[in-house]
Amino acid sequence: MRRVLAMLCVSSFLCAGLVLSRRASADDIAERAKKLHFSSIVLDTHDDTTQRFFSKDYDIGKRNSDGHVDIPRMREGGMNAIFFSIWIDGRIMGPPAVQKALDQIDAVHENVRKYSKDLVLCRTATEVREAHAQGKIAALIGVEGGHMIGNDIRVLRMFGDLGVRYMTLSHFYNDEWADSSTDKPVHNGLTDFGKDIVREMNRQGIMVDISHVSDKTFYDALEVSKAPLIASHSSCRALCNHPRDMSDDMIKALAAKGGVIQINYERSFIDQAYKDASDKLSGGVVAAFDQLKKECGDDQECFGRKMAEKQKQATAEGKLPHVSWERIIEHIDHVVKLVGADHVGLGSDFDGADMPEGMEDCSKLPKITEALLRKGYSEEDIRKILGGNTLRVMGQTEKVSMELQAQ
Repeated sequence: MRRVLAMLCVSSFLCAGLVLSRRASADDIAERAKKLHFSSIVLDTHDDTTQRFFSKDYDIGKRNSDGHVDIPRMREGGMNAIFFSIWIDGRIMGPPAVQKALDQIDAVHENVRKYSKDLVLCRTATEVREAHAQGKIAALIGVEGGHMIGNDIRVLRMFGDLGVRYMTLSHFYNDEWADSSTDKPVHNGLTDFGKDIVREMNRQGIMVDISHVSDKTFYDALEVSKAPLIASHSSCRALCNHPRDMSDDMIKALAAKGGVIQINYERSFIDQAYKDASDKLSGGVVAAFDQLKKECGDDQECFGRKMAEKQKQATAEGKLPHVSWERIIEHIDHVVKLVGADHVGLGSDFDGADMPEGMEDCSKLPKITEALLRKGYSEEDIRKILGGNTLRVMGQTEKVSMELQAQ
């Protein structure tokens, strides 16, 4: 009996030690993830926060009770580099589109000036790294839709001078020279003028963004561009069959040329069951967008707010399934398994889309780093995913620009 009791005591001691060891290991991962995240450049390539600058109730310098992004929550979540998206309805074209785009670009500049202790406008990958070294948040500008150049290549050059570092070739609707993924094709991809736009983007050092474009437009841009492409806020079609997501073949082609797909967190882009239920409820993405247009008119900030309200209510009523933030990790992991860790990044669509549960705003971003670390990703690869890959493409685009301008 004494021998049995002794063995039980030893066994209990070993079991307790094993539990403590596992707990310590888990705590170690959490601490490592925290240090890794807050020492990295965490760059989000697509945030519709710009639309909120025109709301009287919003101040990026203060913690807001709604929305996804402000300086306090960016600091809390370690998001230290952000592309402010310039967006207007894709059916607005010509001079009015240019004017509205300029208004938003000016709003970014003014907010950076107002909060210069925290924000600094950056145009190059080197400037982003310098901002990080100084403890500041790098503010960058992306134009979401080629319709905003007013069908005038000179406006593209002007945008470049004002600090625009990427342009999405089309938005929800076809523009004058590029087909969209959510509209009926009329150009068979890029027109000849559209190809000239891509070449001029290369010359200006503006990254070519193929989120929103049709598959044919993507392949046309890939063939024409001398610099790698980005998909600033798209996810994986293999996991969620949405026209805004990229197929495996497209991701492979993007990666083969050095490009990066930045994963979008929107529920209907990352979860098939949610997309199917949402389409059934709204009649599809086009019908949903048109309904919001009727309700909001040209009030861009209203779009994001109304969409979030409708989806939150439908989920509460059980009409839409719940979607966990961990689906984001699944899309990142899919890209890594497909083409490697050098070709995926973060493009949340904060303030412009409905976030999954657990990723309610940018303060939750450390979850992504910890999840990747727990999956066995190396710290080097995680830093690439958090922002390094996008900075690499920025640098390569700048190099192509210098070479073309020297010719």
